[in-house]
Amino acid sequence: MPPTARPRRARGSRILLGIGLVLVLLAGLTLVGLKTLSHRYDRTVAKEQLLDPDARTDRTDLDGPLNYLLVGSDRRPGDSGPDQRSDTILIVHVPAGQREAYLVSIPRDLLVTIPPANGFGGGQDKINAAYEHGGGGQAGAQLLSATLNRLTGIRFDGAALIDFSGFRKVIDLLGGVEMCVDTEVRSIHTNRVFPTGCQQMDGAQALDYVRQRYDLPGGDYDRQHHQQQLLRAMLDSAGKADLRSNPVKLDQVLRAVGGSLTVDTNGVPLEDLLLALRALPPDGMRGIQVPSSPQTIDEVSYVVLDNGGDGLFEAVRGRQMPTWALANPRWVTRL
Repeated sequence: MPPTARPRRARGSRILLGIGLVLVLLAGLTLVGLKTLSHRYDRTVAKEQLLDPDARTDRTDLDGPLNYLLVGSDRRPGDSGPDQRSDTILIVHVPAGQREAYLVSIPRDLLVTIPPANGFGGGQDKINAAYEHGGGGQAGAQLLSATLNRLTGIRFDGAALIDFSGFRKVIDLLGGVEMCVDTEVRSIHTNRVFPTGCQQMDGAQALDYVRQRYDLPGGDYDRQHHQQQLLRAMLDSAGKADLRSNPVKLDQVLRAVGGSLTVDTNGVPLEDLLLALRALPPDGMRGIQVPSSPQTIDEVSYVVLDNGGDGLFEAVRGRQMPTWALANPRWVTRL
């Protein structure tokens, strides 16, 4: 079946909020201050084995290019059942030298083959279903990582699982964010109407807004764009709050971010990871959309890879991401 219109490039991801905000806030701190705060931050973060053994790298150092899997669960406060799908799936590729990062957004509707696990017999489904078939949480992240490993051949140096509960508090601690609404939309969750124009939003409003995709011209791609707007707005609010001169507020923000994270650092201390990535400049991040096209198969809407991803996954596995990005500008977005 021929593909329909090609989707617009990804504009970022909600899952980046936690990691990206931490890196930017920590940038510029003195070494002593960074160590002190990272120790406090480390104590707030849950640690679990999120990667399937076959999807994990053998090394426990930070030399050479790094690949991390970031998974955003659609679990809401009070949810405890396994019927959860991964709302966002992101592969973060950091080339050797840690001066830039490529954020590869995996389409949530990507058609893949999911291995058997947790009573699930295996088979084809949308990739965001792998987290649910695994049972959610640690087991769900493991099945998702195994699915990605089989699809891409990529093995990961670590992983993080993020839920939504901490972001609302982070935004409120920052004093809210300014969001510019391009198309009026009514929330299907709260019935709140977001009129067009720039407006100040608190945590609940901002997270409600970036969850919307129905009745928007670009559907899920508009939602991804709004999630990127939220990241930019959070970083702007953090800069206005001058958190580095307010250690108490900075500590509160870091704890709120840490409270929404479960991490698997593959044996590397979180402090070492933060220190290694501290040199990453905010303008060194690039968003990568997987070369793909939407297709309707048996009356179900999927996303399918273009030519196996047009060499993207091979570039991520090796050292060719900068070259691939230069050769494929249509799939690259400066963040």
